[in-house]
This record gives sequence, C-alpha cells and structure tokens, in this order.
Amino acid sequence: MKLERRTFLRAAGVSLALPLLDDFLPRARAGEKAAAVPRRMVCICTPLGLYPANFFPEQAGKDYALTPYLELLKDYRDDFTVISGLSHAGMSPGFAHQASVSFLTGVPGAGRPGFRNAISLDQFAADHIGSQTRFPSLALSGEGAGISWTRTGALVPAATSPSRVFARLFLEGRAEEVQAQVRRLEDGRSILDDVRGQAAVLRSDLGTDDRDKLDEYLTSVRELEQRLVKDESWAKTPKPKVDAEPPKDIPNAADLIGRTRLLFDLTHLALQTDSTRLITIMLAGSTYAPPIPGVTLGHHDLSHHGKDPGKLDQLRIVEQETMKTVRDLLAKLSQSKEDDGNLLDRTTVFLGSNLGDGSSHSVKNLPVLLAGGGFQHGQHLAFDPSNPPPLCNLYVSMLQRLGIETDKFSTSTSTLTGLEFKQS
Repeated sequence: MKLERRTFLRAAGVSLALPLLDDFLPRARAGEKAAAVPRRMVCICTPLGLYPANFFPEQAGKDYALTPYLELLKDYRDDFTVISGLSHAGMSPGFAHQASVSFLTGVPGAGRPGFRNAISLDQFAADHIGSQTRFPSLALSGEGAGISWTRTGALVPAATSPSRVFARLFLEGRAEEVQAQVRRLEDGRSILDDVRGQAAVLRSDLGTDDRDKLDEYLTSVRELEQRLVKDESWAKTPKPKVDAEPPKDIPNAADLIGRTRLLFDLTHLALQTDSTRLITIMLAGSTYAPPIPGVTLGHHDLSHHGKDPGKLDQLRIVEQETMKTVRDLLAKLSQSKEDDGNLLDRTTVFLGSNLGDGSSHSVKNLPVLLAGGGFQHGQHLAFDPSNPPPLCNLYVSMLQRLGIETDKFSTSTSTLTGLEFKQS
C-alpha cells in the first residue's frame, strides 16, 4: 500500500502524522533502572559573564591563590573545580548575548540567520533519568527565557515565579483536581491503545523500511504508555511536605540578588525532596540599578565597563553578591544529609556563562565553576583559550557522572581531560 505524506492515525479525536514519527519519541526509556546512588545536576548561567580578573586564578593546579570571587567560596575549596580556557565552537562576538541559547546545547552559530538549536544538556539527561522523579526536569529563570531546549530545538518555558513553582512542587490540589488529572491520563492511555491497534493493522501492508520505521513508532508508543502510567502514579501520590514558608515573588526586576536567592532556595528544596534531579537556572541581568549598597548603575551597563574604574568597582560588588548566593547554595546542599552522604556530593553544580568578557563581548575563555557531584575537586584546570577543548567535553563528563552511558554530546570530542571521578 502506498502511503501519502500526510497519512494519519486517528483515535478519539487525536491525529498522529506518520512521517514525523521521531517527534513522538518520549523522554522515558523503557527498562531503565534507578541508580543505587541518586545523582543530580544543576546548571546555572550568569548571562553577563563574570569579570575574568576577579574570577580566574593565575596558577593552574591545586595550589592556586584564591581570587576575590573564589575567596567567597573558600570553605568549599575542596568541593569545586574552576576551569579556564573553555568555549563553544562557532560562536561570534557579534552575537555574544544571543549565544546564551547555545549555553547548554553547544550548537554553533547562535544569532546567525538560519540558526536552529538542538537538545540541551539537561533535557538529554532527562531522556535517560527523568522518569525517576515526579518532575523530569525543572527550568527556572530570574527574569525571562531559560536555557533548556527540547530534542527539536524548541525553548522549554522557564518558570519565573517562585511562588508558583513552590505550589507545583509541594502544595496539593483539591481532590477533584487530582481526580481530573487522573482521568486525563487514563484518557491518554486509551487513545494510545486505539492508535497502536490501527498501526498494527497498517504494518502488514508496508515495505521493509517502512515496517522498521513503524516498529520504532510502536516502541515509542509503548514507552509513552509507561510514562503515562508513572504520571498517573505521581498524580495519586501525595506531594512531599517541607518545613518552609511559601516564597513571595519579588516584583522588582532590578533585585537580581533577591530573585536569585529565591530560585536557589527552591532548587535546594526540590533536590532535598527528590522532586527532580535536573534543574536549569538563568540568572537575571537587569538594566536597572539593583538595590545593593554602593551600586548606582544597572548590571548590564556595568558589565560593559570599558575598563572604567568606577564601573569595575560596582561590577565587583554585584558579582560578589552573586557569588555569595552560590556559596549559600553549596552550603545548603552540603548540610543536607542523604544516607551516608550529602546532597552536594551527589549534585553536580555547574556555573558558567555564554560570555567570557561582557565588556568586549568575548565568547572565549568562558567562566566555569564545577562543584560537588562526586568529582575530584580542589583544582584549577587551565586550558589554552586559543586552542581549547570544546565546553561540551565537560558536558559529557557531567552526563557520565549521572550514570548515563554516552561518549558524545553536541560538539564534544571526548570527556574533559583532567576531570576525574572520586574513588568510591
């Protein structure tokens, strides 16, 4: 039987087009097993960069002198690695701010005509381990768009309201709302049953190549059914209770530090309750002067300092306050015990930026701090900025630390040299 390009499978008012079967691939993987030790990942982007001289040490190795920003993290020196020299290939200073869309994807050419993004690091991980928790992943943002992208290169909407995120994570809906959700899931399962039956009848009339494609589709249907079963189970499972007051949203867009603290507090609670194991956070970069003593200009203006001493002084204040929020997140994770370890040991915290130097719009030598996660830390890994390994090599190392068997992500060539796992 000859299939037209617009052939559909139809059931209960739902139409599924056959030619784009890959688009129906679900995030869960059939037969996956939870790791004995839960591994987690938090990816944070500071979109205006970090002033290099205040962040990067001059010496490589373990005996480096702490810089002003790293001095704030001195209590966790053995729990983090600072990495210099890395960058994404194919990025242009002319589109430095637009490069944020490639921060977790590594796709070259961000900002240029015809650019199309691909799956981000967190969503790639969610495809493998996301079904182990109520929420496969969590995308957060301090002011707008996030840094998570789907398999087809679509932006994952990021949550900007901490109060609403808190409600999703921890507040129960009314009984009738829960039942309505269960009914929707049951309806989805019955629709899939109907579609699968039609597809099986269709298979007998297909050629070998089309049968292989359809079998792939049927496998995706079965996997999606399994995900729906898990979703139904979560809908009937009470949400975790936390000893924390619901956060109050900060309407002042200039208060980037206050907003960051709320997002980091939510991150800690989400990880502590194992509500999700994968979180991305785009920090704010307001054009308005933040309510910080000694700061009279907006963060964006300060990042384009042109070496002006006054602006550099104010930029240092803003970025030091940001690093303090990172320090406090690391503290909360390290103080949260889990079995014979703590959350920091089991959570890879990645802080970086799409900008190496905000003032010059450099997309080279990106600031990278990697903390926790069970890596061997306490060092400065220094690479040659003129011939660096891809930043995506670090991403492969991070994926492997999550227990995901892969040796490739985006533009990677291997894992990151010099970054090793702790010996168990």
